[in-house]
Amino acid sequence: MSRFLLVVPPLTGHVNPAAGIAAELAARGHEVAWTGTESVLRPLLGPGAQVFGTGTRAFRAQGGHGLAALRSLWEGFIVPYARFTAKPLDAVVRELRPDALLVDQHTPAGALVAHRHGLPWASFAPGAMELGRPYRALPQVEAWMDGLLRGLWERARLPAAEYADPRFSPALVLATTGPALTGDLALPPQCAPVGPVPGPRPADPDFPWERLLPGRRRVLVTMGTLAGELGTDFHTRAARALELCGGEVQPVFAAPRALLPAELPAHAVAVDRAPVLELMARGALDAVLCHGGMNTVGEALSHGLPLVTAPIRHDQPFVAAQVAAAGAGLRVPFARVAPERLAQALRAVLDTPDHRRAAVRVGSELRAGGGAVAAADRLEALAEGRR
Repeated sequence: MSRFLLVVPPLTGHVNPAAGIAAELAARGHEVAWTGTESVLRPLLGPGAQVFGTGTRAFRAQGGHGLAALRSLWEGFIVPYARFTAKPLDAVVRELRPDALLVDQHTPAGALVAHRHGLPWASFAPGAMELGRPYRALPQVEAWMDGLLRGLWERARLPAAEYADPRFSPALVLATTGPALTGDLALPPQCAPVGPVPGPRPADPDFPWERLLPGRRRVLVTMGTLAGELGTDFHTRAARALELCGGEVQPVFAAPRALLPAELPAHAVAVDRAPVLELMARGALDAVLCHGGMNTVGEALSHGLPLVTAPIRHDQPFVAAQVAAAGAGLRVPFARVAPERLAQALRAVLDTPDHRRAAVRVGSELRAGGGAVAAADRLEALAEGRR
């Protein structure tokens, strides 16, 4: 059996799909360890996970839209996090001596450590942002990103002549997407689009299942873990839109109560966190209103649920556009959609059979990627090739 080290950022949307792959590897008898911010990883992975902490540090909150959001992500998180974790990561690799690493594209320090120690590694892409050169039409932006990555390479004291983009393993890039959601992106030849990888989630015994009213059509409203204060005004408009949809449509809000309006529809369910996968698996939902994050979109489509997306930043506009192009949902502007327009979009995905049929079709295409099983197959081959 092999020993795998997973290097992930302290972001729920990155940890959860990696956990699905880790669970499959562990079920096959492999040793799986994690490294990163333990205060974030431990609650998501549970007490039994083997976690090598790299320390805790506060980073600037991500903000803005478009290129401003990109700058905030890279200069406020990715680069500082890589610098902060570089030495602890090197120590973990020396201690654990893994056979292979799975490195999230937003933790380039993992790729640099793997290169230094001559270890096989795979890139992990839980989103579409770093696939297929999305900024190829903006050469100055690409040059700026390349400069940041080369700076990390130089800081790691790796030979300049050996430089390679640490976002892309030359051996394998595992992407939790599929052709239906990548559009015309030119994926790297070593990319394996395995589709959604729903990771194991802790049970939520406190979810008020008894409040799900029979005979209603239910809409899950979830804007991800990074919307923050930006979500307050949107949730207010969403609550009004769902009220306009009528009493037969029951909203389920998954958001901190502080981000929700004081007055919600009387039949609405509001929780800080919802057991999303369980709701979907039980057939308790009819549609999803979300930010267009790859995980939420992939999970919804895998269960044949149409979407209304209101993308905020990063790869969300691209993913939302692909959902709309596939006919599996509709896209609305996050910052300015009026409740009436949002209600119209929600009624359309609920009432139009074509949207649900497209969601079922796209979900089937995504599941054909093989998910955690296909990802584990690829990682096993990568580790065994070293021996």
